[in-house]
Amino acid sequence: MYWLYLALGIIFEVLGTICMKKADGFSKLVPSILVFVFYGLALGALVLVLEKMSQVSVVYAIWAGAGTAIIAAVGIIWFKEPVSAMKVVSILLIVLGILGLELFD
Repeated sequence: MYWLYLALGIIFEVLGTICMKKADGFSKLVPSILVFVFYGLALGALVLVLEKMSQVSVVYAIWAGAGTAIIAAVGIIWFKEPVSAMKVVSILLIVLGILGLELFD
């Protein structure tokens, strides 16, 4: 069950970051409110995960790393940010690092 909470936490963190971009420096009301709602849900999910998984370093690395990789992809696809080979390789290294933490623990 904690994997579901972790996945939800990552999704909420990504949604919060997207809303942060859309909030335009907190000048737009709805996205600004959603930043706090989604980050609150993300942190709440993280708390639930930490009740079951004892290694905070691994949990946080998975949460932050997966969120970073997904946001990088969202930036490229949705926000039309420039993409380079180095950016793609770096994202892949993040994913490999997350897998390494979980598989070789």
